[in-house]
Amino acid sequence: MGYHYMVIPLCISMSQLRPTVVRLADTVAAELEKRILEGSLKPGDRLAAERNLAQDLGVSRPSLREAIQKLVSKGFLSTRHGGGTFVTDRMEAHFADPWADLVKGHPVLHQDLLEFRQMLESEAAQLAADRATDADIRRLDAVYAKLDEVYAGENLAACIDADVAFHQVIAEAAHNVLIGHLSASLMRVIHGHISDNLEHLHARPQRWDQLQSQHRAIWLAVREHRSEDAGQAARNHIEFVRQSMDNNARDEERRLSALRRAGEFVE
Repeated sequence: MGYHYMVIPLCISMSQLRPTVVRLADTVAAELEKRILEGSLKPGDRLAAERNLAQDLGVSRPSLREAIQKLVSKGFLSTRHGGGTFVTDRMEAHFADPWADLVKGHPVLHQDLLEFRQMLESEAAQLAADRATDADIRRLDAVYAKLDEVYAGENLAACIDADVAFHQVIAEAAHNVLIGHLSASLMRVIHGHISDNLEHLHARPQRWDQLQSQHRAIWLAVREHRSEDAGQAARNHIEFVRQSMDNNARDEERRLSALRRAGEFVE
């Protein structure tokens, strides 16, 4: 009994048989890109000195330079002659800038933004309560302590900065890259609204105390890993903000109406 053999042609090119070579500069670029995505390198941050960063990453300085150039060409980094290398705001600006212009011209978008913010921040708080590490909780404790400190004073600009930082730390503690960057972008879009609303509430001590109580409720629920409570606390907070902005708009319209009736000039 004879044996029959079938010859199967191999349609594999020599290039497919060669192992893929990953350039060290590409690996370094990917590591720096990851740090930008996760938020450990933020817009405006200056990279460490070349020698120190190369040592931290365990690579040569030429490989680091090549990696940095790759990220400069992508728009994630920018270099200043004699001034170092900085993280750009590309991740936030491309989303925020056109929306900021639209919001100014279309007040109807204000409610849509608040609705989106409520969805985003409640989900972020809930995920943060589930996922926050010890390091996240330490950051959250520090930013809340700062918020508590400045809310007791009269520096409104410091209150705005601390408020934005508090919500951003929670977004980053959710450990979802999109939530982190969308939150940062959204804060850029609504920064003016936050400023106006805090100014309105700051003039009303009882409402100001309510606002800080809401921040405390979110902080405690996240740090104690109570996810449902954290999500609800964030929803309640944004609903309070919405009502405050409505009240602010009504108060301003009454003020302008009274001035018009009195025959006073209104810009």
